[in-house]
Amino acid sequence: MLRSASRRHPSPFRVPGAVGALASAALLVPLLSAAPPAGAEVPEAGVLQGQFARAAARQGVPESLLLAVSYLQSRWDAHGGAPSVTGGYGPMHLTDAVTALARSAPHHSDGAEDARGDASRPIRDGDRGDGPVAASAGPSGRLRTLERASELSGIPAEELRTVPAANIEGGAALLAAAQREAGLPASADPADWYGAVARYSGADDSATAAAYANDVFDVIRTGETRTTDSGQVVTLPAAPAVAPATGQVAALGLRRPAAGPVECPASVPCEWVPAPYEEFGDGDYGNHDKADRPVSQSIDYIVIHDTEADWDTTLKLVQDPTYVSWQYSLRSSDGHVAQHVPLKDVAWHAGNWFVNAKSVGLEHEGFLTSPDSWYTEAMYRSSARLVRYLAARYRIPLDRQHILGHDNVPGTVTSTIKGMHTDPGPYWDWAHYFRLLGRPITPSAGPRAGVVTIRPDYDANRPVYTDCATAGQACAPHGSGAVRLHTAPSSDAPLVKDVGLRPGGQDSTTGVNDTGARASTGQSFAVAERRGDWTAVWYLGQKAWFSNPVKEPSAVNARGLVLTPREGLAKVPVYGRAYPEASAYPAGVPVQAVSPLPYELLAGQRYVVGGRTPGEYYFAPVFDPSGHTVVRGQEEYYQIQFGHRVAFVKAADVRVSLG
Repeated sequence: MLRSASRRHPSPFRVPGAVGALASAALLVPLLSAAPPAGAEVPEAGVLQGQFARAAARQGVPESLLLAVSYLQSRWDAHGGAPSVTGGYGPMHLTDAVTALARSAPHHSDGAEDARGDASRPIRDGDRGDGPVAASAGPSGRLRTLERASELSGIPAEELRTVPAANIEGGAALLAAAQREAGLPASADPADWYGAVARYSGADDSATAAAYANDVFDVIRTGETRTTDSGQVVTLPAAPAVAPATGQVAALGLRRPAAGPVECPASVPCEWVPAPYEEFGDGDYGNHDKADRPVSQSIDYIVIHDTEADWDTTLKLVQDPTYVSWQYSLRSSDGHVAQHVPLKDVAWHAGNWFVNAKSVGLEHEGFLTSPDSWYTEAMYRSSARLVRYLAARYRIPLDRQHILGHDNVPGTVTSTIKGMHTDPGPYWDWAHYFRLLGRPITPSAGPRAGVVTIRPDYDANRPVYTDCATAGQACAPHGSGAVRLHTAPSSDAPLVKDVGLRPGGQDSTTGVNDTGARASTGQSFAVAERRGDWTAVWYLGQKAWFSNPVKEPSAVNARGLVLTPREGLAKVPVYGRAYPEASAYPAGVPVQAVSPLPYELLAGQRYVVGGRTPGEYYFAPVFDPSGHTVVRGQEEYYQIQFGHRVAFVKAADVRVSLG
């Protein structure tokens, strides 16, 4: 238990019954989904706004500054007292990670997984990532700010975790203390608090602290209004003239990020933590491949992952030559970025070698099955800046056909479909992410459009998921960017089937990791039928219905290219990778099978086109890159949004038209 300072008077923030409703067991791990306290009442309008104002006044902190810091941490949500992925609580994200970060299954820990996704190099035990994971040392000060806030404010730790007003007061106390410790007055001008904000980030390097502070002041300048998870409308008026004293960060005595060949924009705090390229003997090596991208092959995709591990464990794993690799890791608490693999090289992260060879992998500190273990605004913003930079550098379209979740990457062949990963899952806020990317998902066609793009209201859209903490049990209610797909226009109708996941023909389920009947924000599908408040789209070779009422739509109308089997073909095969024809392979390079997946694209069905690509295969089964070869054929493919995952069809098999 954390020590709390003794106090002479009862806490003004205690809410009868609210604290006791959350036992300490609910604080153990972010993978345990915590619902709001039972019987909790929604506060009256304006209560949360007033709590920020009063805490700011009591602690001598500018109200706009307090609001902006909280927005960057939690977007003013309280999450029912559940901890974030880094053990942060409440609107101010006060961290108490002594017990909150226990986790036993990092992202690539499935013993059956081949994250490389290439049969030309047989999977070895080390490649699976199923070895022991070294435990992290005790949490750093960055992950123990709740204890410090308790000492400063005199508020017990449990109240700081569970009572929003107390949490806000504790965060304000931390900011005020940082300003005092810097020898600066409690100015009413937020511009004088740049150093205190940088200190609040908890970052141990100057670049991350400065980037965090810059984001806070960007929020102050632009302003924000949002309805929180407790139904409260909070407003921060824009103050575009605020010009912070950025030189204050130099006085904090923070380290500089580790030097190295980082490839990040100036706006992203980035350090070099290299993944090893190491030979073990007997032809075995890890944990990535040397290449010469984009000279050898174009980079067409950015793949969004979550780590399923805390930050320290994530860094240990990617530096293990027997594990797998990815290009970047992003820290939730402050948006800090570590690069591990040069962009020209191929990391082993997506489970599909065609995608790996043409993508960049970003791992975000987080837990898929913990809906209230939220990603901070700081990490979303840092990630969006990095993705914008990568997209501009490699001319990658900023759309959901090219900015993929790991859960959108297809299995390579039928046998690998079941083993494909499901992160970042239904709780990643794609709509918000694409707003940060500067590509908000908006209508581009009228009500009779032949294409729709999924875009439910994230906060209001709360489909029931199961299996987050316990098999068969419902996850905590939470906003989601995904919609369910049914066999008929009724919520009582069975969910559509995925014969790749369930060859026996069973229905899909509501499991949080079951992607068989799920469409996600930003994905575009061809309309098959409209009936009242329901819309049907073509999905995995079948007609799939989702609720899409006019007053509360789950999708926007769009236009785009669609394809269907060419005349004379009753159906065409669907592939999980776009490999060349057999005649394209030179001597010494084994021909890779062009093996169709167990789905059918039937005549009369239409699917949205994501792009056209030549058949390519990167032959890299050995350590020495001098023997690596890119095989490129004459056969061309179209990428399509076929189900929750993308797929490929041969260009010669289809005809393309405007949807």
